[in-house]
Amino acid sequence: MLAAIKSFFESHIYLDEKQSADREDHALKVATAALLLEMARADFDVKDEELRAVAKSIQSMFKLDDSETQALVKLAEQESAQATCYYEFTSLINKGFDLQKKIKIVELMWQVAYADKHLEKYEEALIRKLTDLLYVPHEQYIAAKHRVQAALKRS
Repeated sequence: MLAAIKSFFESHIYLDEKQSADREDHALKVATAALLLEMARADFDVKDEELRAVAKSIQSMFKLDDSETQALVKLAEQESAQATCYYEFTSLINKGFDLQKKIKIVELMWQVAYADKHLEKYEEALIRKLTDLLYVPHEQYIAAKHRVQAALKRS
């Protein structure tokens, strides 16, 4: 479980249904942002273009304003730094998102990987690994890659 979120909510044991749903929604956002940040770090050279792609992806997927996006990225950076494995994030996403949303996350990972216009072998390997952990079929992994490549050619 995400440490900061877990400790906060453990101090609020008596949550009503709306608060519980809000907590789960927030945890899903943090988990998604953390995976995208991991993508930016995959090649051991985090570029500004990749960080902008992470922020843009998070903002558009969750319909956040600039300050909410910055706060989410900061929290995701903290959680990602403390994480011991990707399972902490992928398990939350698997429980909270349907296949279509998980495919969207894979597509966002490709966008982050291609943000600097160059795909490194470490980036592709990480997307493959995370796609497997998210139980996204291989054909959807390839289709997401092709959608991102086609969008890059158009721009």
